[in-house]
Amino acid sequence: MLKTIHPLLTGDLLAILADMGHGDEIVITDANFPAVAVAERLVQMPGIDACAVLEAILSLLPLDDFVDFPAAVMDAPGERPAIYAEFETLIERAEHRRIDLQPIDRFAFYDRSKTAFAVVSTGERRLYGNIILKKGVVRPA
Repeated sequence: MLKTIHPLLTGDLLAILADMGHGDEIVITDANFPAVAVAERLVQMPGIDACAVLEAILSLLPLDDFVDFPAAVMDAPGERPAIYAEFETLIERAEHRRIDLQPIDRFAFYDRSKTAFAVVSTGERRLYGNIILKKGVVRPA
């Protein structure tokens, strides 16, 4: 455990976040997502929900402000999943700005996940609890 570092950020996940560069993407997935099949770098967090992992990652990872959609979700048929609103709330709290989520077709989401820097597999049981984050820059103070 470290001071000021969210306790869900393991050494492996901290190394991944530190190694990511501007424009690299990280995927947070639900328990149904085929993370092992698509991930080049995989962090498994069974039993932890996607929103808790998102909050932990956003405590250190800036989102890209050079693109229209620095966050994308798997498009769900029918009604908009409630977890999307939770994602938006956590992002707005961390970024101090509203960011619209880009809905992506399921198979396009899988393809994009294959090219992501890393995938974090969670124990999220809610359907469509998947999100892709594009890393931004840390500006000089």
